[in-house]
Amino acid sequence: MSPRGRGRKPAARMARIDTHQHVIPPRYAELLRMNGIRPGGIDLPDWSRDGALRMMDRNGIRAGIVSVSTPGALVELQGVAEDESQAIARGRRIAREVNEYAAELVQREPERFGFFATLTLPDVEGALDELAYAVDELHADGVILLANAGGRYLGDAAFAPLLAELDRRETVVFVHPGELPAPEVPGVPTFTADFLLDTTRTVIDLILSGAMERYPKIRFILAHAGGFVPFIEYRVLLTMLQRRPSYMIDVAEKMMEYPFTRPLVEIVKKRYLRVFRKFYWDTALSASPAALPSLLAVADHSHITYGSDWPFAPEVAVRFITSELDHYPMTPFLRAAINHSNAKALFPRFAGK
Repeated sequence: MSPRGRGRKPAARMARIDTHQHVIPPRYAELLRMNGIRPGGIDLPDWSRDGALRMMDRNGIRAGIVSVSTPGALVELQGVAEDESQAIARGRRIAREVNEYAAELVQREPERFGFFATLTLPDVEGALDELAYAVDELHADGVILLANAGGRYLGDAAFAPLLAELDRRETVVFVHPGELPAPEVPGVPTFTADFLLDTTRTVIDLILSGAMERYPKIRFILAHAGGFVPFIEYRVLLTMLQRRPSYMIDVAEKMMEYPFTRPLVEIVKKRYLRVFRKFYWDTALSASPAALPSLLAVADHSHITYGSDWPFAPEVAVRFITSELDHYPMTPFLRAAINHSNAKALFPRFAGK
């Protein structure tokens, strides 16, 4: 790896810190294209360091924390027969290669880039090894986990050893959707709605499994404003209450006793909805006049970060969504928090830049 360089210094007007930006290492891109893999149901876009920097300069992005999108280390080869051990070994090689590529990008441009390390779920042993290497040796800023790994969502008991280690390390975990373990709808790219459902499923699984209570030191950043989560917050609440039948009966009875209805509702909301405020949320492809009110109603405002989703979102889309965010009515304090202050709190190495 090359020595850590000083990198290009961004213009003073640039303030955004982008927590949802992707990197596509050349060898990884070749592997995906050779096997006909179209992440999100779209053609794999071109990526280069210079292209990333130009996009960032034009959109006021001081720094981007890059990650490898779906399928991550779970690349399925066409026409190649592998047993389980071979597939596991290949996944570990892919994760190591993309992480070392991303780490070198950061070394070359330390003021402009950070990276989330790719792990190897559902291979938990490999994920633990790669986590240690990526954080301790490559100095990753956190890790990226796909919302599901082989159809298992992140609250699955099989993933408990990894979540425990992420909690011990107080890791920032970027949760990005993968391919939904369900048939595609012909003619509808999976990024359109399936991605949002995949993220929503894993959030609900983390909540209902108790993982959010057992691993409180993990900072989960949810891609695309958490998918459908803000919109269906109360549906998740009702599901949470159904898991506690005796309490639900008590609540239902009391809710029928006017005038105690509103105070009781507020108690229930305070007790159960606070879990949503533990998550972090990015604005990638989600800063619309329809989505932002729901996000701002559900999220802790100190837990929202700017996201571009480049290059899977082409620059015209980045500019459009960023313009919507810039024109959405909010206080200067909240605007600064979303654009950079919240990310600086998560990633202190960018605080003075």
